[in-house]
Amino acid sequence: MSPSPRSWNRAGAALRGWRTRQWAVAGAGALATAILVGVPTDVVPNPLFGRSIPVQWWNYLALAVTSVLAGIVLSTYVRQPSRPEEPEAPDGGRLGAIGGVLSFLAVGCPVCNKLVLVLLGASGALSYWAPLQPLLALLSVGLLAEAALRRLSSQTACPVTASA
Repeated sequence: MSPSPRSWNRAGAALRGWRTRQWAVAGAGALATAILVGVPTDVVPNPLFGRSIPVQWWNYLALAVTSVLAGIVLSTYVRQPSRPEEPEAPDGGRLGAIGGVLSFLAVGCPVCNKLVLVLLGASGALSYWAPLQPLLALLSVGLLAEAALRRLSSQTACPVTASA
């Protein structure tokens, strides 16, 4: 199911209407996501964690896109002071959370994941899990993009009130 052009237009209008506060939260959320996903997976080099398998080129791209989309989704939860209290938006948050977890699994070292090692062993992790990781990255980005689109398009939708 592809999003309608109307959803894209409403999402774009919502982004154009964002104030400094929303953009600041989006930037902080993107940075936090990059740190929370990138440091333990050692995509962001650090002295605390290491990898047995070198970082692939697409790991950087997946981390960057995931971080930006996660920041946008997070920022949709910031209430704009000029607007009245809004009814709950369509649940894009669950999709965003699943997308964030999948991004962690996608960019992580295939043989550093203890669960994968227990289930598949080291050779299975390299033979079966590693080839699936780019697909997990695409799924992660897709889920985060859908979550962002749902939440953003609901910000500009006109609420319907029941008439008595």
